[in-house]
Amino acid sequence: MFPSDPVSVVVAVVGGLFLLRAGLSFKCLLDFVGRWWSWLDEHTHAYQSFEIPRYTESGLENPLSRHATAYVASLSSLEFAGAPAVAIVSSGDEPNEFSFHPTPSHPVPDSFLGCRLFWSAIGEGDRLVLRLRRQDRTRVLRPYLQHVESAAKNLELRRRETKLFIISSGVGESGEPRWRPVALFTHPARLDTVAMDPEVKAWVRADLEAFLNGRAYYHRVGRNWRRSYLLHGPPGTGKTSFAAAIAKFLHYDIYDLDLALVSGGADLKALLVATAARSVILVEDLDLYLSAKGSHEGNSRHARMLNFMDGILSCCGDEKVMVYTVTSIEAVDPAVLREGRLDVHIHFPMCDFQAFKTLARSYLRLNDHKMYPMVEEVFQSGAKISPAKVSEIMIANRGSPKRALKLVITELKLSSSASNLGQLIGLKDRGGDAPLAENNSPTVRELGRCCGVIKSRRRRALC
Repeated sequence: MFPSDPVSVVVAVVGGLFLLRAGLSFKCLLDFVGRWWSWLDEHTHAYQSFEIPRYTESGLENPLSRHATAYVASLSSLEFAGAPAVAIVSSGDEPNEFSFHPTPSHPVPDSFLGCRLFWSAIGEGDRLVLRLRRQDRTRVLRPYLQHVESAAKNLELRRRETKLFIISSGVGESGEPRWRPVALFTHPARLDTVAMDPEVKAWVRADLEAFLNGRAYYHRVGRNWRRSYLLHGPPGTGKTSFAAAIAKFLHYDIYDLDLALVSGGADLKALLVATAARSVILVEDLDLYLSAKGSHEGNSRHARMLNFMDGILSCCGDEKVMVYTVTSIEAVDPAVLREGRLDVHIHFPMCDFQAFKTLARSYLRLNDHKMYPMVEEVFQSGAKISPAKVSEIMIANRGSPKRALKLVITELKLSSSASNLGQLIGLKDRGGDAPLAENNSPTVRELGRCCGVIKSRRRRALC
């Protein structure tokens, strides 16, 4: 029941507006109290200021100034309501790429080891000033500046353009092989889109992050700051794409070391020394390179590869990730596979139902489909298909997810039929199990029946 008295109505409206205004002003009140407390804290403690000029007395750029500017621009208090005045700058290269910078006379707060610090710009913005309590100077200043430089370097690393290097046919002035950048590395593979076991993917991500932040640890234990991965599995299972995803995740350059272009041990060593820090060195088909073991050339390759993997020259340069791919891990000498030479072994199997769902989510934007139970049933029957084949089917039929799933099912059944046919051809006569001709080959009738089944299934799937 609303009051009928006009005076009561006016009083109620005014009271409601007052309460609404008070509620809206509560946040402003909190902000005012915060500013007052900061002012009180600043005037009741002794602070010391440290100026960081952009240039040194000799006119050279001060690296700390560049790192501090990048670090302060990344502070979330700049983008949100922590700073009273902020300068916004557009990069001009990428859309929606903005950076935030403090303006003169308006400090930007930060915290480190439980202490409050403040950044401000002075002059024309070419100098930064860091203020902190005098009592915290000895405990906080140096560790904080190290933190600023480390964080700024990581920011620069994430923003740098990744390059792909291949072996040039020429040699440098001093005779060493030259790495030639061919292009910016724009491979679209990412750890999020690689089709593999989610638990393995999460473990690899954590391992790479620990490697990125492991400089102090590796140096403390006397180990070279390097990590090596062995990717093994059949062709088309995503080993090369995963290596590209590692490089994209780390924001490292990638060096494609083609062993077929290596002339000898000295050549291989020179190539290794010529690689830069923060790089992924990709060595593909290692098992094929070492397959001639037993012969003189095979033994030489084996020895130079062991020296390449953990010899004294392998310790030249930090922040390197070695990635080796093999098709058959059984064909590789156990001496090559031991710990210290290859830190992490990752198996890339043929596509299973979980990997299929990851690919469908990426290529077809399908989280679920009514045909999924049928696809899962075919996978469970033992049919095999490579992730590369599944990807090609989905790309060619991205406009019709239903047709793509039908073709995947067809290919799975065809691979199963072809596998059965191969087993039939390889069978020996075992007392009427599979009647073969005298020359141990299947009869014409059996081959015709099997081929007819394959053609019939393909026609049904395409209809």
